[in-house]
Amino acid sequence: MKASPNIDPDAEPAAPTDRKAALGEALRHRILNMEMRPGAVVDELAFAEEFGLSRPPVRELMRQMAAEGYIELETNRAARVSSMNYQSLRSFFLAAPLIYIATTQLAATNATPADVDRLRKIQQRLKTALKEDDVDSRVLYNDAFHLEIGKMAQNDYLMPSLRRLLIDHARLGKIFYRHPAVENMQQDMADAVDQHEQIIDAIARHDALTAGELVKAHWELSRIRMAEYAVPEGVNVPIGIV
Repeated sequence: MKASPNIDPDAEPAAPTDRKAALGEALRHRILNMEMRPGAVVDELAFAEEFGLSRPPVRELMRQMAAEGYIELETNRAARVSSMNYQSLRSFFLAAPLIYIATTQLAATNATPADVDRLRKIQQRLKTALKEDDVDSRVLYNDAFHLEIGKMAQNDYLMPSLRRLLIDHARLGKIFYRHPAVENMQQDMADAVDQHEQIIDAIARHDALTAGELVKAHWELSRIRMAEYAVPEGVNVPIGIV
């Protein structure tokens, strides 16, 4: 298993809590970018050795990540990366527009100038990843963009649902972003980035109605592409209730 890119071999040994945080970040990234596939076993011992941790903090992290939706824990079974099956994908496509619209409208209501500034910085990193054709960073910064909007919404009921939704959105995104030669894909990416800019502007103006309409259109653009690569031919993908 390759080492985390966040670890400097020349640096001083990290404190256990720092190593645990580094492991959590590495696991999340590896799951989102599909390096760890849905349903794959999470080898606690291997990760404990890789990050210089004992088993208890690794197990504690597994429980935390299970609560966030990244992995699945079952009694007397090894931890596994959250699965993606027919039922989970159906739920994803139904719930996504509802959750994205709700969080984005609340973000527009609650956003501070500092919130908007953080969102613009994430957007700039996303644009750089797109320019450099860095698929992994593109997926991760898109995830960070919508997660930041969720934080701005300040709603403890919506946030867990958004976090779980973003996991599968990122994983599906990693699949269809691998096909840049597909007709109109580059234009779709440019359109998506432009929609992000418009969403930021609507949030900055506290225009919740417009922000909701923009993210609805933004979701539809993603939904079409994700459906092309995630759903067997002949199976209808629900648009969602909007």
